[in-house]
Amino acid sequence: MKVILSSEQIGQALNGLADSIISDTPSGLELAVIGVRSRGEIIGKRLAGLLSEKLGKAIDCGTLDITLYRDDLNSPNSSAQPKVRTTEIDFDIDDKVIILVDDVLYTGRSTRAALDALIDLGRPKVIKLAVLVDRLGREFPIQPDYAGCKIDAASEELVQVHLIESDGKDEVVVE
Repeated sequence: MKVILSSEQIGQALNGLADSIISDTPSGLELAVIGVRSRGEIIGKRLAGLLSEKLGKAIDCGTLDITLYRDDLNSPNSSAQPKVRTTEIDFDIDDKVIILVDDVLYTGRSTRAALDALIDLGRPKVIKLAVLVDRLGREFPIQPDYAGCKIDAASEELVQVHLIESDGKDEVVVE
């Protein structure tokens, strides 16, 4: 197991993401953060908190469940029953700049599912993708607008994001 990001580095990466988002977003546009369950949700909440603090105003934050939008839901190779959870977005996404947040971008399949789910909820002005880890190896033509770090891991390696809220510690590792 190799540690890619420590707790301190995760904090620095999130701070850098917030700064980049602020510098790229024209004033006057409404900004909202939506995290993809489950670790994207946690990172999204942290990012929304940083944005609120830096901008001096509350930033809407929600959670998106993409289970029913995944393209592997009925895969013949999968016998697991998917666990569908709730999408919790209690604000109108129309005409807002939506920062879609996930922990790791790898193949692009989860992001594609998240975009489908999000579009079913309304018509944002723009959707920007922010990820903590941009891992090389796309299967879809999807790229992040903001990334905390970029890594190239072998296909048999697993990139794991551990967060205090769900795992008791902050770190990103390759196993």
